[in-house]
Parts: sequence; structure tokens; C-alpha cells
Amino acid sequence: GRLMPHFDSDGIDIAYEVAGSGEPVLLIHGFASNAKVNWIATGWVAFLVEAGRQVIALDNRGHGDSQKLYDPALYGAPEMAEDSRRLLDHLGVPAADVIGYSMGARITMFLAMNHPERVRSATLGGMAGNMFKGVAESKVIAEALEAETRDDVDNATARAFRMFAEQTRSDLRALAACMQAGRPAIEREAAAGISCPVLVVAGDKDDLAGPVEPLVEALQNAEGLVLDGKDHMKAVGDLTFKRQTLRFLGEVRDRLT
Repeated sequence: GRLMPHFDSDGIDIAYEVAGSGEPVLLIHGFASNAKVNWIATGWVAFLVEAGRQVIALDNRGHGDSQKLYDPALYGAPEMAEDSRRLLDHLGVPAADVIGYSMGARITMFLAMNHPERVRSATLGGMAGNMFKGVAESKVIAEALEAETRDDVDNATARAFRMFAEQTRSDLRALAACMQAGRPAIEREAAAGISCPVLVVAGDKDDLAGPVEPLVEALQNAEGLVLDGKDHMKAVGDLTFKRQTLRFLGEVRDRLT
């Protein structure tokens, strides 16, 4: 029942939310999710607003209330990062702290690499050392999303994505196109060019993210946070994740003032 504002991102209709006031934080959600599921339902938006921040959260292309596209060529992570950059342009925000989860963390990496002046800091959740491996099962996941029913899917990871996509009432064909675009590995040399402060966060049971240390070590100015006992789905709303991110953002602000 929400009526989200929309804007034109180079011909693609993107939905977004803005809440609170103060220094801006841009939130970029994960695959098959949306702003409501990833950030509102998990308490992130309320937590950040209460801390005195302006929260900006978009529905990535093909997700949530944003336009559904069925051409895999339109779903590269660098181009999805441009939607976030154009949203900052649309709102007149010169730079923001950026928090991305899973696919959103990968998008945040490209935003920081391609537009460093727009990213004051980056918090990368649910995607760590596997940034350098890509998503090997992207074809299998895409096929699972296109299957007639979830019962036709044998691969456990692909089946989990199919179930989550159904729970979020996503457009399965659009998500299949998004996954067919592939998630190639990020080059370590490119990651090393990111100079803003970075917080890397993942649960110790999150096989999708991989270990925190390889990504922290590859970045110029990064610290890591491992969430004990948390897998990919349970880490996103974790209170320690929220509190440590707020601590990190406060330290970034203090360094810049």
C-alpha cells in the first residue's frame, strides 16, 4: 500500500524512499529484496532516523516498485550503481555514507570505484571475500527463477533464492534477467583504489559473503566485523551490525570535521 516517489534514471523508472533529516545515508538492498524488506522491516531505517540521519533507500531496477526490465544487458552492477548516483543527483545530495547489503554491497563497490566523490564512507554487508570470486551459481539461480515451480529446483542455494523471491512477491522473470547478467569477480587492483573509509560486515556462517579478512586487506582504509552465529539472512537485521555501523559512521564524521 505504499506510494513511493519515483524518478527517471536515464529512462528507467526508479522508486525510492526518504526519511528523517540530517547527514544523508544511502541504503542499497540485495538481490530479490527491496527497500521495505531489506531496510524498513529489519529496523534499519528507524534506527538511523532515530540517530539523527536522513535515510535514502531505493528499489533497484527490476526490484520492488521500480521498473521491471527483461534484458540481462541492463543489469550490470556498474549500471545499477549509476541509478544510485542519479538518485543522489535527483535529490541534490553531493555525497552520502552508503550502506549496501549483498548485491547492494557489490553495487556500493562500483559506486565508490566510479564516483569516489559521492561516497563519504561505505558499509559493505553480506558480501566480503567473495567479491573477488563472483557468483559461480548465477546461471543455476536464474534457471531456478524461471522454473515452473520451486519443486522443480534441486540446487539448495538456487531454491533458497527462488523461495525468497516468492516471499518478496518479486517479478521472477525480471530477477532471472538480473541474475543472467552475471556477477563477475571484482579485481583486487580496482578495489584497492577505493580510498574512503569502509566497514566490511558478514556473519561467520555466511557462505554467500565469504570471509571478511580478504576484502579488508585489499582495501586502503577498511575494518571488518564478523557477526557470530549469523548466516546471510540473519545478519542483515542484527543489532550488533546496526550499532557498529552507527559507531563507524560517527568516527567517519569526526574525522571529517
